[in-house]
Amino acid sequence: MNAYTIPFNRIELSALPQVGGKNASLGEMFNKLSPLGIEVPDGFAVTVESYRSFLLQNQLKETLQQLLDTIDRESLSNLPKVAAQCRTLITNAHLPEEVKTEIINAYRLLAADKNNLPVAVRSSATAEDLPTASFAGQHDSFLNVRGEENLLNAVQQCYVSLFNDRAIKYRIDNGFDHMQVGLSVGVQYMVRSDEGCAGVIFTIDPESGFENVIYITGAWGLGENVVQGAVNPDEFWVFKPTLAQGKNGLISRKKGEKKHRMVYDETGESGRPVKTVETPLNKSTAWILSDPEVLQLAKWSCEIEKHYRVPMDIEWGKDGISNKIYILQARPETVHSQKTHGEVYTYKLKEKGRVICTGKAVGKKIISGRACIIHSLSEAHKLQQGDILVADITNPDWNSLLRKAVSIVTNKGGRTSHASIVARELGIAAIVGTGNATQVISDGQIITVANTEGDEGHVLEGNIPFEMVTTDLSKVPETETTPLFILADPDRAFELSHYPAKGVGLLRMEFIINNSILIHPMALVQFDQLPEGPVKNTIAQMTAGYNSKTEYFVQQLAEAIAKVAAAFHPNQVILRMSDFKTNEYASLVGGQYYEPKEENPMIGFRGASRYYDRRYLPGFGLECEAVLKVRNEMGLTNVKVMIPFCRTVEEAKKVLQTMESFGLKRGENGLEVYVMVEIPSNVILADQFAQLFDGFSIGSNDLTQLTLGLDRDSDIVSHLFDENNEAVTILIAQAIAAAKKAGIKIGLCGQAPSDFPEFSQFLVEQGIDSISFTPDSLIKGIENISKAEWKRRESNNGLVKQEQWEGNNLLTAAAKNEGTD
Repeated sequence: MNAYTIPFNRIELSALPQVGGKNASLGEMFNKLSPLGIEVPDGFAVTVESYRSFLLQNQLKETLQQLLDTIDRESLSNLPKVAAQCRTLITNAHLPEEVKTEIINAYRLLAADKNNLPVAVRSSATAEDLPTASFAGQHDSFLNVRGEENLLNAVQQCYVSLFNDRAIKYRIDNGFDHMQVGLSVGVQYMVRSDEGCAGVIFTIDPESGFENVIYITGAWGLGENVVQGAVNPDEFWVFKPTLAQGKNGLISRKKGEKKHRMVYDETGESGRPVKTVETPLNKSTAWILSDPEVLQLAKWSCEIEKHYRVPMDIEWGKDGISNKIYILQARPETVHSQKTHGEVYTYKLKEKGRVICTGKAVGKKIISGRACIIHSLSEAHKLQQGDILVADITNPDWNSLLRKAVSIVTNKGGRTSHASIVARELGIAAIVGTGNATQVISDGQIITVANTEGDEGHVLEGNIPFEMVTTDLSKVPETETTPLFILADPDRAFELSHYPAKGVGLLRMEFIINNSILIHPMALVQFDQLPEGPVKNTIAQMTAGYNSKTEYFVQQLAEAIAKVAAAFHPNQVILRMSDFKTNEYASLVGGQYYEPKEENPMIGFRGASRYYDRRYLPGFGLECEAVLKVRNEMGLTNVKVMIPFCRTVEEAKKVLQTMESFGLKRGENGLEVYVMVEIPSNVILADQFAQLFDGFSIGSNDLTQLTLGLDRDSDIVSHLFDENNEAVTILIAQAIAAAKKAGIKIGLCGQAPSDFPEFSQFLVEQGIDSISFTPDSLIKGIENISKAEWKRRESNNGLVKQEQWEGNNLLTAAAKNEGTD
């Protein structure tokens, strides 16, 4: 084995002391995972021994140590000066001849007959890519390096990068001895992703820590733009359990703008081997990967995670010339893999604020502070401890600066960008990819960063009051009555999966349509018949990139449902089919062409009555198609369907027949169909409804308003709205009794069980199977259930003791009587 270079095919993880963490991992994958079909570009490692020899022959070790010892470890005020002196020493030194010879020979062997083979030259430290310290981005990499002299120079520049300000500070922060950390260099065949695409993969959701998904992100061109956060990338989530079953595990995707891409600079005009150019419109609006390619990467990622036995952070690239996909790097994920979810923090704004800009939310937190706009490190002195840093983009050179900030807001970047990764490591909130933060936020302005609404974060004007509640999940009691969620925002599903809910009792389809799809389903079905004008143009723009207008609806809806179903798998997710009122449907894009004007939409053309009516029938067909996609294609059979506002038994039969005509048949592939109990007729004829459905869900809001004959949207009579009214509770008790008699499940969705402990006690006493809560009410709701169940047990124990006492007295009396007879 050569002392100064080792080919990848002779490297395994055990070689980490000789070749550093990155190269050890590459060699391990090249040797152990290539047989599984995982493509890893070939290459070789310039060993740590080469670096040691370089220091020795240039007599640098003692001088470097003396310089590093002068750093003020408290203030780090002289770090830039000391680091610059170290880099000058390394730059002015010379590679030993024997090291140069071995590197050139290894390069020629890798290149075979190709002159000036382009290679990627990457630093690989011995303290790098460890489960507790990744060193990601601390040292430099060089892309599209061609020719022997350029390669030797790139290797030496990797040595120089070991003494970047950020790398020195990282070693100080993590307790590594500067001179004990060795540097190897990886020289790897350059995948032509400049002509294709590249990005980053996490085998765990990087935002929530949800472990059952593969998160894939990427953009056109070389992957550096994605890693640095210079571009807003495409995002894909793949569900591991159904992927392993051979199903289509691609459960969600989001298209990024991808305005720029990094490519080779063949002209040399930029002075660098690579340059950034604008992405053509036809590419920026297209997905970077096909579905089969996404699934292939996901399968490879699962194999890599299985091999390393820890969540992984992976870089990938697609060669645009050969169309082959490669794994370029893999390292342990170091943020969520070190955490537990025993304690959760819930943030809530006390007031509304004016939204200045929005972007991707990193960290579910709220924080206020002074905005400090930083354009470059030359302005670093402006940032004070406790400021909110606002920038176009950040990079690893900013690491020491970022530690002063309480939050980060950037124009560019995605969830795997540098700013996002640093924010997670520091435990602070960030909003990335706003597009315009540095333009719309004023330097010195007081702002609030609010990351409480799913994937989207909001920068608000002023210091907005908020509250934070800490909950120790280990202390939340177990209950016999099943606690479930009421959900409207699928983007919160992964985060909420850590909470003690046993599934979802109500997933509101209409909220998904309103927040994500935005277009009236019938306007998509009948797009060609729409009049020419702004509405039709808007729909055309929104559905660009889809094979058809209806595919846009089905795919968007299916992926939103699937995200929730995956988060709580294998527990049940009860999906309520659309329950918009006509006035709400009319507000969707194109809705004005299809919705009648009603005096009281609350009791008009809504729920079940729409599904079989010719005016909405094709739209309901799209809803059914989306559910079929989730259950049959994606394999998420934990999704159940629920029919709202079903007025009569005859209507129930029509709806079930209509569903079956669209391929959604009750009982097929285990499909269960529930019905909402929210109309007095549902209770009065509960025994008949029970013969048609697998379960009931009491909608206490509608049942209350229809029992008391009031419009809950009316302020005038709102004071009469009361779920505890005896007329309402009698109907609820009757519904529960009817479900028990029929042997089907029954739950309740509503706010009352968390607001009123006595209402929870009433439901528990009636024997209800489940109660569903909004996320902010879940913990309080579980506590109310637990107290109610404790009271019931105490009451039952009292009855048992009473019966035992009475029984003993009866026996005594009987014995006395027997004795006297």
